[in-house]
Amino acid sequence: MFKFIALIVGYYFFGFVGALLGLFVGSLIDRLRDYGPGGINPLQNAQRQAVFLETMFVSMGKLAKADGRVSPEEIAHAEGMIKQLGMTPEHRTLAIELFKQGASPDFAIEPIYARFMSVCGQTRQLKKILLVYLITMALADGHMHSAEETLLAELSGHLGYTPADFKHLMDMVQNQSHFAGGKPSTAAALDDAYKALGVTKDHTDQEIKRAYRKLISQYHPDKLIGQGLPADMIAIATEKAKEIQLAHDMIKQTRNI
Repeated sequence: MFKFIALIVGYYFFGFVGALLGLFVGSLIDRLRDYGPGGINPLQNAQRQAVFLETMFVSMGKLAKADGRVSPEEIAHAEGMIKQLGMTPEHRTLAIELFKQGASPDFAIEPIYARFMSVCGQTRQLKKILLVYLITMALADGHMHSAEETLLAELSGHLGYTPADFKHLMDMVQNQSHFAGGKPSTAAALDDAYKALGVTKDHTDQEIKRAYRKLISQYHPDKLIGQGLPADMIAIATEKAKEIQLAHDMIKQTRNI
């Protein structure tokens, strides 16, 4: 939007050259608004993608080992997730190796997160989408183990989340997961729907609509790729967006909005 405004203003004051300059500056402002500081330079995407992939699968290995052993079910889930993502052969091989590294008992994960924050920390959504993906993985067997929750809380701290913000996000993701597969999976579906959007029944229709639009925008594939999310990891974001959509649809039907 800003690029068109800047183009018109530039042309009005400085002619054709001003229009080109305005278009360039306006495009930078649009990218800054949509993607955050880390999304301005698209040449950084390759590095951000590599660091995101490393952090994601090392953390998955660490989560699988959180209860003291890596079960066959956890290995099968990791392999299933890799298959679901439709990853390139190169990324699949790397993901499996990273998973094994993270599951190693003496593996220190702190340097991985320090690197992630130095490369991706200024990019608005990558920190959140990483944590959402890890929570989703921990919930894959239907419940959250205490050791997994403790580790996730620690990792969220490395990402700059407060304990309260982490609990709020985890509550949202847990309730969004009840809408996986196209329909709510609990009897208290309407309560889950409100929690999935991070709102309550006391919020107004407009407040709920704003919360929904903000969440959907955060999972937009173009924005995530623009920030550095590997393209073959978009599938999970798409599924989360569907869960959010279903939750919002249920609230809309109840409120007749």
